Amino acid sequence: MFLNRYKKMFIGLSLATLILNGCGDLNESVSTTLPSTDIDAYPMVIEHAFGQTTIVEKPERIAAISWGNQDVPLALGVAPVGTSMANYGVTDDSGLLPWTREAYAHLGVDSPVIFDDAAGLDYEAISLSEPDVILAAYSGITKEEYDLLSSIAPVVAYPEMPWQTYWRDQIRLDAKGMGMTKEGNDLVKSLESLIAEKVSAYPELSGKRAAFFWFTPSDLGKFYVYLPADPRAAYLIDLGMIFPPSVLELSEDETSFALELSAENADILSDVDIIVTYGSDELLLEMQNDALLGLIPAIKNGAVLIIPAGTPLAASGSPSPLSIPYTIDSYLELLSNAAIKAGNL
Repeated sequence: MFLNRYKKMFIGLSLATLILNGCGDLNESVSTTLPSTDIDAYPMVIEHAFGQTTIVEKPERIAAISWGNQDVPLALGVAPVGTSMANYGVTDDSGLLPWTREAYAHLGVDSPVIFDDAAGLDYEAISLSEPDVILAAYSGITKEEYDLLSSIAPVVAYPEMPWQTYWRDQIRLDAKGMGMTKEGNDLVKSLESLIAEKVSAYPELSGKRAAFFWFTPSDLGKFYVYLPADPRAAYLIDLGMIFPPSVLELSEDETSFALELSAENADILSDVDIIVTYGSDELLLEMQNDALLGLIPAIKNGAVLIIPAGTPLAASGSPSPLSIPYTIDSYLELLSNAAIKAGNL
């Protein structure tokens, strides 16, 4: 499941240096770690967490594993020869999120090759797809998995830490691995323009202090807050909001991209205007009735966006180049409702 993939990594992960715009203000839009160049020259060397990957010529057959990497080639008009099965947010038996499925169909591929790797990478299936490159810029592959994948084809791995690649970096890294650096940069600019246009219609979001959380209804005595290193949290900044000072303080010297908090310490989150989380409609009432969580102003005032668990919208919390245009209208509308309830908190 989506949650399990992340919970495994809450403990013991190092927090990558946050690469943000200009002076490094954590409330500015997330920037990229890659140099600004549109030139692809071979042999191409891509640096990442495991060292370097050398690609000797422009790949023709693209495979993509883990989360959202297939959406980069699809957004650039290239159908991957194989992709990982989506393990969260799929509401049919296709194994693909709706924006991915529709993009394949648009390119004339009705039955794409899907790697059933939820329980572990299917190296045989990946090898049988005969890729020239394997995209994994946003993933949690280990060094051992990277080495095994590299015996099949060159691998584009994550820059620093697992599951801590922002959407801009994912696009630019995967596009570079495809020999489509210029197209990747253009795609980033196009998405930035789209986001700016959409966000401009929701001035009530501007400057609101928002944070992404995970609550377990059966145990409200503890919960997780996602820190700025997490793509879900960073996406809220793209949508016009800012990180609450409390969350920024929690992230200082922290070695993971999410932090477990006890409800006994919930008062430190009194500066959060909007809470975003997964769950059902009943979750807000349960939190409001909780003796400790109910004291948080955002919860007391109902300024909580509960994204229905297991839905495509929930899956789009970690944005990709296809999920952003597919769900941004719904996401902004729901955030706006929460912002209105937050008022002038």
